[in-house]
Amino acid sequence: MNATTRPSRKELTRQRVGHAAAFAKNVLPHRLDLTLSEALLLGLIRQNVRTFLTVFGHGSTEVGEVLRIYQQAGLVKVFGLRSEIEASHAAAALRWVTGEKAAVVTSIGPGALQALAASLVPASDGIGVWYLFGDETTEDEGFNMQQIPRHAQGLFLQLASTMGRAYSLHTLLSLPTALQRGAATVDHPTRPGPFYLLLPMNTQAAWLPDFNLDELPEDSPVSLGAAEGEYARAAQWIREADRVVVKVGGGGRAAGLELAALLDLSGGVLVHTPIASGCVPYHHPQNMAIGGSKGSLCGNYAMENANLLIAVGTRAVCQSDCSRTGYPKVKRVININASLDDVTHYHHTLALVGDVGRTLKKLNQALGQEDNGKDDWLEACAEKKMAWQAFKQQRSLHPVLPDDYWGGPVLTQPAAIKLATDWAKAQPAVCFFDAGDVQANGFQVVEDERPGQTFTETGASYMGFAVSALLATGVASKPFYGLALTGDGSFTMSPQILVDGVEHGARGCILLLDNGRMGAITGLQEAQYGTGFATWNTIHVDYLAWGRAVPGLLVLDGGRTLEALQAALEQAGNHPGLTLIHVPVYFGPDPLSGMGVYGRWNVGNWSDAVQMLRHEIGL
Repeated sequence: MNATTRPSRKELTRQRVGHAAAFAKNVLPHRLDLTLSEALLLGLIRQNVRTFLTVFGHGSTEVGEVLRIYQQAGLVKVFGLRSEIEASHAAAALRWVTGEKAAVVTSIGPGALQALAASLVPASDGIGVWYLFGDETTEDEGFNMQQIPRHAQGLFLQLASTMGRAYSLHTLLSLPTALQRGAATVDHPTRPGPFYLLLPMNTQAAWLPDFNLDELPEDSPVSLGAAEGEYARAAQWIREADRVVVKVGGGGRAAGLELAALLDLSGGVLVHTPIASGCVPYHHPQNMAIGGSKGSLCGNYAMENANLLIAVGTRAVCQSDCSRTGYPKVKRVININASLDDVTHYHHTLALVGDVGRTLKKLNQALGQEDNGKDDWLEACAEKKMAWQAFKQQRSLHPVLPDDYWGGPVLTQPAAIKLATDWAKAQPAVCFFDAGDVQANGFQVVEDERPGQTFTETGASYMGFAVSALLATGVASKPFYGLALTGDGSFTMSPQILVDGVEHGARGCILLLDNGRMGAITGLQEAQYGTGFATWNTIHVDYLAWGRAVPGLLVLDGGRTLEALQAALEQAGNHPGLTLIHVPVYFGPDPLSGMGVYGRWNVGNWSDAVQMLRHEIGL
């Protein structure tokens, strides 16, 4: 037997009924002669993985051939891309926005390393993505080109295992175990993540005679129940506290109804992380918006003055809790999380380990009735939110400032972001924010009324994520429109989207806010040391000319006024494909150009003071 018999699979597809997973389970015979790569693909199809984002190389030719045949049969969709980093970001965005699973396929060595680096995004943000990496051969006949050049076994398996769960198909019949462990990772009910499946080059095409397809695991969703814990004690703590703050992270963004009820019953206010924007409507009077090292006037006020913290589905990342100094007056913590490590992060904690939504329901039942004794706290927080709204309005009234780099007046980032995100809501369009000052200004500006309006990748803050995420608009089974807000620094990290987006039918807009620098880092350098260094360019890149080199890409000058930008966005919205809008933006000391800093961060020469405060607080 050999792989040349495989094209006969196309004949079987004429019999298929329903979707691909039904074909893999019901149409093919229970026993089959096939290669390891084909068995792997059938196993992934059974788990409803039908989208493959690929950068093929000599380390993945057999996998590519199997995918070619199954795509011709209409059972999978394969998208050949130009960057493994782009492929990883697009797969993460697809799962994050639509719930659809995807696999990233790379060669051995550099390609796998690039995808591994980009997998920081799903690892940090809790997104399930499959990674299929080519790897060195199992017979150790000598160095394989692009393997890690050391005389040791399984080095890439060790490397991948440091990032997350990984498995090597060194032994052919371990495939069912590998697929089961992968499914348990990418489909984890509360904390999914990346799974790295290493495919040695010599086992990919190895033959499995009379393989039993019943060994391949199926898609089996699992859910957790509510936490078992001291709900009466938690309710008593809430009643005794006069200043309650509910801090919501990514694990709580889908629990909006339960969170709103908790606010009513506890008399507390809500502060969210960037990833949880919209968990409760922004205009809810007890939503104090973003909080953390950037934060907001109202969000950070609530964190700084609360004496009881209810942490909901949050990992307490340094920027979201000011490097563990964000709650200097908190004496007790009620922490709701499915992760034992995260739920016990703070001292003085009553831990409730379980599904966030179901646990919140039980906590609300324990509280029983609305708490009307915290009016002073609610009034003080409401005043801070009014001040924050006035602060934001002031920047909207001054959208243009004179800029030295551009030699004249240009838009500020807050003004451009506010206009663009308001436009996106009206479409409606999904907004993606790239890392840097665009991201920071963005999560301070946006006013989401529901989850899913904005995706801010703050888990890894990976430059180039937003523009690469637009590829998901073209590969999704139900396409959507996306708006990627990016800076010139992030865009030039992943410009492949200009080609791949057009090639694969992406429908969306790249809003490129150009200040000729990595503005977030220049600003940090100036705040810490009084001067920026090596974080900007003196040349002016013609991004419009760059974009015009790509057939099918609509390229627009966003101008230097709100009116010009609005007109460009309207034109982009009417375009059936991908659009690039270039907008010069201000960078400089004028306070109207940014949204301010309200918290602390353990970084650079601030570290000693922040660490000293943390140990003084002792939380």
